[in-house]
Amino acid sequence: MPLVLALLTLAALLVPLTASAQTGETWITAWAGSAHGPYPVGNPSAQPDLRFAFPDAQVGARDQTFRLIVPPDIWGRQARLRFSNAFGTRPVTIDGAHVGLQLGGPALIPGTNAAASFGGHPGVTIAPGDVVWSDPIDLPFWRGEPAAPVGRRLAVSFHVTGESGPMTWHAKALTTSYVGAPGAGAAGHLEDESAFPFSTTSWYFLDAVDMRVPSGTRLIVAFGDSITDGTASTLNGEDRWPNVLARRLHAIHGDSVAVVNAGIGGNQVTGPKSYSPREPFAGGPSARDRLERDVLSLSGVSTVIWLEGINDFSRNGNATADAVETGMREVVGRIRARIPGVRVVGATLTSALGSSSPAHGFAGQDAERKALNDFVRASGLFDGVIDFDGATLDPRTGGLRAEFVPDSTTGGPGDRLHPNRAGYLAMGQAIDLGTLMPTAATGRNSP
Repeated sequence: MPLVLALLTLAALLVPLTASAQTGETWITAWAGSAHGPYPVGNPSAQPDLRFAFPDAQVGARDQTFRLIVPPDIWGRQARLRFSNAFGTRPVTIDGAHVGLQLGGPALIPGTNAAASFGGHPGVTIAPGDVVWSDPIDLPFWRGEPAAPVGRRLAVSFHVTGESGPMTWHAKALTTSYVGAPGAGAAGHLEDESAFPFSTTSWYFLDAVDMRVPSGTRLIVAFGDSITDGTASTLNGEDRWPNVLARRLHAIHGDSVAVVNAGIGGNQVTGPKSYSPREPFAGGPSARDRLERDVLSLSGVSTVIWLEGINDFSRNGNATADAVETGMREVVGRIRARIPGVRVVGATLTSALGSSSPAHGFAGQDAERKALNDFVRASGLFDGVIDFDGATLDPRTGGLRAEFVPDSTTGGPGDRLHPNRAGYLAMGQAIDLGTLMPTAATGRNSP
């Protein structure tokens, strides 16, 4: 009898674990916005004047509410949110967090706004350099049909109590979000737009959204610089090359695969050598330094596509192809050591020859770019290679093809460094989908 009682007790203790396993679900990162900063250090695009929203960068947010608009690549019955104070200098307290479906501007579809909690509490304090996850949030608009919210954007609202100090952010969102006035208090529970007078094309504090989805769902992370982040693509158009890739994959695989963007405008593989809130760099921490936060800690990674190096060869970087190759070997080794069965796919660098940017466009940079492209193609370091150079190069000039130059964000002439909407479309279409998908979903899933 004691043995039977013991077995029954053990079975009772295992019920939550067994029930979870039987659901056949897991967490997958459905959206990411790689953190850097602090604000305003970075490279935003089409940014409105923010002096009324954030009068003093050292004060940061002050008793005000953010409504950040993010586009999850896949949806599930539950979501969870990751908030970052990676580049803050003081604790940040947030409360009143909600998630809902955007109707238009900062207004929400009625009945879709759901409150978030943190360890069962309505608010949380995030220490400098730290991140926190919310508890799972049941999405009230989820009806068991994975395609139901497709085409909608998630509105993540949260209130910063007191003063945040320097703000961790992602400058180049190329997506319009909304901010309440300083001192206006908590308004995340509201479904209308009246409490959000200011707009921004950046994301703040929030750096990942996970969805609860069927086990076996795969995550592809696009890791890189501004040409992954989407400079010169269409504001609110979702037409960066990772967006094009995602739509192609969904057309074939449905919601069994997700693509998230881990690009930062101005990022480098090798530099800067040091990065801190008091010693920031517009391009964010180096790829080596941010790998843990922006790739390895994401949920369910099965493939990483890496396009990076052109900024290392700029006048701001002054690195050699050999140095970047060494950095790439280190990063790829770390990815493979942490994620069994992962595929790491290298991409060739597009040309910057003749760029109007004072840091780019010179012959020496192009020579290093070509040397790195030879390495990406022939070294055997990568499980596959995407030839973005071949997809965008004008062989007559050595630069971008003429139709890929005009700026799609502002309508300007373009800088001959960043492809426009047409260029990103060509890049996304040039990817052989067979190089991306492992034979089994062996990527790391967070618990």
